[in-house]
Amino acid sequence: MANVTRNIGLSLGADICWPICFEQIIKRLALRIPIGGDTIDFNVERVTIEPFALTQPVKYDVVIDRLTHWYDTTREWIKKGVLMDELYVFNNPWSVQSMEKHTSYAAMTALGMPVPETWMLPPKAYETLPDLKPTLKQYARLFDLAAIGKKMGYPLFMKPYDGGGWKGVTRIKDEASLKKAYDESGTMVMHLQKAVEPYDRFVRTIGFGPQTHSVLYDPDAPLHDRYTMKREAEFLTPADQRILEDTTLTINAFFGWDFNSCEALRSSKDGVWYPIDFANPCPDSQVTSLHYHFPWLVKSYLKWAIFTAATKRPMRKAFDWEPFYAIAREELPYAQKLQQYGALSRKILEADKFEEFCATHLKHLDEVAWEFFSTDTAKDAVRQKTAALFPAHEVEKFTELFFKRIQQWRAEQK
Repeated sequence: MANVTRNIGLSLGADICWPICFEQIIKRLALRIPIGGDTIDFNVERVTIEPFALTQPVKYDVVIDRLTHWYDTTREWIKKGVLMDELYVFNNPWSVQSMEKHTSYAAMTALGMPVPETWMLPPKAYETLPDLKPTLKQYARLFDLAAIGKKMGYPLFMKPYDGGGWKGVTRIKDEASLKKAYDESGTMVMHLQKAVEPYDRFVRTIGFGPQTHSVLYDPDAPLHDRYTMKREAEFLTPADQRILEDTTLTINAFFGWDFNSCEALRSSKDGVWYPIDFANPCPDSQVTSLHYHFPWLVKSYLKWAIFTAATKRPMRKAFDWEPFYAIAREELPYAQKLQQYGALSRKILEADKFEEFCATHLKHLDEVAWEFFSTDTAKDAVRQKTAALFPAHEVEKFTELFFKRIQQWRAEQK
């Protein structure tokens, strides 16, 4: 029996709080896992950014990637590692690079998901795009924006095809606001999407490997209060919870996303869950927005990282989507198709193997994490992240607020 160390790399951007917690808890776990005649332990390092040769080996078994979606150098280093060094990474970097929200809408609509009616609009302004100007001048056709709005029916939402976030999403209530939003969109390619109104539930479901966690979401609240502290049983029936789990895992398994979130609205007219935003690989992981839910996220990071590293889970470099489309072609109600998508996704994500692994080797994780989140070290991680985002005179106030919410989680988990 040999002692084997698995190396886990943290490829970080502005992340402060969860990496501290991740590193501290994995030390406290003191893992020595017997697998295949070897005893596995773990080393965690923060990945640095520096020049690299194509033939330079990547020393990590798993990289938790928080940069690929926006930083080219790290993305290319990670892709090289996957191709040459059997690296496993959260999430598939080619998928993250190429799959815009538009693509995810199209793929899930093809599988039958009730994505609200969505149109793509050509960019309003192109004079500042010299490469595009000759093409649009010759082939673009004038269109009646008001007619599209009337055909879809108000209210609508206009949002960039590759995401919202800092670029902004605009609620469109009538023809005048539609024209104003389009005029202000500039060179961005925009989506126009039918609003789900009225709705009685807005839920964000986080998927991490085969793990899911649903949060009742309040988009109108300040950022630190948008993730409400209600427990799943308070706002979801078991049937609704399964729909959201199957929906989220289907999206993630289809696109090769280990860590992603899906926003869905439940219509108060027909009770249908409409997924409205679900191309979010590398979603928010900060205690300043997650607070009460933050310990679940840290534990999920740990479980999936330890599992993928210990078992040397192979990276899916390319995708076979045919099994999903085979289900889509069946003459079945969508609800039954979704159940099959969910079962297929759990198989791709090795849900049974993962659950058995955690039950066998990580039985003490819940207790270790529960104890850690009462410590000064945990509170300091909260304070450091709060200080990075809040003005100095508010740091102590919000540190206490977020840590108090974590203690509420501990009280409920005890």
